[in-house]
Amino acid sequence: MKNDKIVPGIILVLIGGAILLANFGYLHFQWYNIFHLWPIFLVIGGVNLVLANNKTLWASALKITVLIVGLGLLFFGDFGDRYSFWPRHFSFHNRHYYNNRDNDNNNDNNDNGDDDDSSGQVGSHVFNQPYTNARLAKLNINGGATAFYLSDTTNQLFSANTNDNKDRYDFSGSMADSVYTVNFKMKDHHGFHWDSDEDNRVNILLNPNPIWSVELDAGAAKVDFDFSKFKVKELNVRGGAAAFDIRMGQPLATTNIEINTGVSGVNIKIPENAACSIESNSGLSGNDFDGFTKTRDNHYETPNFAAAKNKMYIHISGGLSGFDVSRY
Repeated sequence: MKNDKIVPGIILVLIGGAILLANFGYLHFQWYNIFHLWPIFLVIGGVNLVLANNKTLWASALKITVLIVGLGLLFFGDFGDRYSFWPRHFSFHNRHYYNNRDNDNNNDNNDNGDDDDSSGQVGSHVFNQPYTNARLAKLNINGGATAFYLSDTTNQLFSANTNDNKDRYDFSGSMADSVYTVNFKMKDHHGFHWDSDEDNRVNILLNPNPIWSVELDAGAAKVDFDFSKFKVKELNVRGGAAAFDIRMGQPLATTNIEINTGVSGVNIKIPENAACSIESNSGLSGNDFDGFTKTRDNHYETPNFAAAKNKMYIHISGGLSGFDVSRY
């Protein structure tokens, strides 16, 4: 085998073998490292480019060593959540955006209740939708390169506080067929923005009274949602390269959760006594379903599922992701 084929071959063998071992429960990946330590791929690629024409033994040994150490850190290094997915405080804007931003005035948006800050500094923007005794509510969230958090309640129907230096979001609400729909979506700004999580953070509060259906479409984002205080009928999550931490409360008569991701880390927690079924079509992804029994191919259930009155159904699909469902 030529030297220039060794490194790609080892990459395929190591990744494929590690995923197979993880699927059989022999390994447990630190999947969030993909989002925190992705520059390792740049290091591996750079070493191979520098030594591309060097066929000596020491050069081959160095390339293989960098590859093994890099993938080892990526898959198995336990670094917690101390690093951001995006490079800190890096941003690019085109001149047109800067000119428009400099001409903006600091005005309150009375329709949305948000407090705009166009100074270019990190500021707070507040979005509120009053609660009008809606029994059913739907929330649509769309955004990338953002850290979304949900953990507490509000007497409003919906409230969001953004920590950023730009007016990034569109917000609207409407009523149709007895369902109140709230849309919270990122605007299509000129240029692109790579900020730290704390510079582009959204804190969301929901009213606990309605039965909620939630649609979340996140590209490259960090999502930490605690639904344990809310009644959730449907949760639909789509993501590209994202990190999802989701805590569910007790299921309703039927609670449906749809997860569809590309290269993501997905961690779902359900109550210890909740009856839950998982259907997984996850390709090369790694699955860890603690406390579940495999009933047939790609199908898992909690021991109390068949006899339970209220049930939770989780449908998972993804390319190269890590799915972890556990009970608390």
